[in-house]
Amino acid sequence: MSAGRLVLVGTPIGNLGDISPRAVEALRTADVIACEDTRRTRALLSHLGLAGGRRLVAVHDHNEAAEVRNVIDRLDRGETVVVVTDAGMPGISDPGERLVAAAAGAGLAVEVVPGPSAVLAALVVSGLSTSRFCFDGFLPRKGSARSQRLAELAVEPRTVVLFEAPHRVRDAAVDLATALGGARRVAVARELTKLHEEVWRGTLSGAVEHLAEREPRGEYVLVLDGAPPPEPAGEADVEVALRSRLAAGVGKKAAVAEVAGALRVPKRLVYTVALRVYSGT
Repeated sequence: MSAGRLVLVGTPIGNLGDISPRAVEALRTADVIACEDTRRTRALLSHLGLAGGRRLVAVHDHNEAAEVRNVIDRLDRGETVVVVTDAGMPGISDPGERLVAAAAGAGLAVEVVPGPSAVLAALVVSGLSTSRFCFDGFLPRKGSARSQRLAELAVEPRTVVLFEAPHRVRDAAVDLATALGGARRVAVARELTKLHEEVWRGTLSGAVEHLAEREPRGEYVLVLDGAPPPEPAGEADVEVALRSRLAAGVGKKAAVAEVAGALRVPKRLVYTVALRVYSGT
């Protein structure tokens, strides 16, 4: 008996017309469908005329780790297991990642039927650079983890895509404006592909005001402009860094190398400043 296949299927993020014929065929021929919410998947199948006889199993954030073994057992028995989430691509801030890792680790076939993605939809409509970008999911909700993530985003040179829930998006905009500066450009996308789709473009300060004007509704995607390149270090910066290392007991040669590397400046500039610092002038 041949081993089965794990098939990741992208489903609409809003507009049901976005589902592909290939996705419909994968859902029609699956032996079992592992879904985030059986009620929502059953509604999608009903819309597609596939409701009858479909076997659904719930695989969500709270049980995915426990369900991995069951899915692998099905694949070993030769079944085709289709994985879907409530919307979009499985495994992107949604269940599916553990299933893929386990199946791939076991040498089993893993396939993908591409579909709608809120990440890419928001990115391409944002008006910001798409040449280099990163997806950072949801911000940590509080504490040092949130502060650290905001500090990282403040210096991230690539365009950043974030997800946010409606009841937290106002706080997210305020914290981002504080950490990244109110002038940083941003696109705020809401309800992508749905009837009330909205894309607002401006600065983080403007986004704070925009979100305060009405009660946030629907799922949000924030697209942040990358951080500007840092100002090149000058002699004053080099001198401060050298004196700090001198006070710490670092030798001249090592200090020069460390400062040149840390500030990304030519060694000859650091040597010139070092002559002044280490001579006491």
